[in-house]
Amino acid sequence: MAFESPDQLDVIQLIDELDAYQKPLYPEASHHGIDIDALMQPNVVFAVVRTPKGHAIGCGAAVIEPGYGELKRMYIRPGHRRNGIAWALLAFLEAEAIARGCTLLTLETGVHQHAAIGLYARAGYVRCDPFGGYTRDPHSLFMQKTARKSG
Repeated sequence: MAFESPDQLDVIQLIDELDAYQKPLYPEASHHGIDIDALMQPNVVFAVVRTPKGHAIGCGAAVIEPGYGELKRMYIRPGHRRNGIAWALLAFLEAEAIARGCTLLTLETGVHQHAAIGLYARAGYVRCDPFGGYTRDPHSLFMQKTARKSG
């Protein structure tokens, strides 16, 4: 995996797949994904996971805000799940956010995304109140963990 631009056609297709999965699950007001323009801002790191042949199979971002980093747009194509890719992508994004000064890592995910919630809980994230510009939403789950430099 590597940090790449999110405006590549194969990456846009990944994000479209994520949206197609999530949109039927939640009302429009509960969709908190960010668009390609927002993903290209200087305070965002965007990672892409590719197969050895170069096919994009996953992505994720960390939005670096003053005082915290927020994980966004985490997605692994269904045929590539359950083999550690999401875990590695999460660790990759966390390490970069920490390197950029984050002391708190946060995320918002949908209440129906049980596999994602399980991944984040295993990685040390705990439920918290809404942060940043979020408000309480019965369809959202907010999580955080204290960022620690390894070594």
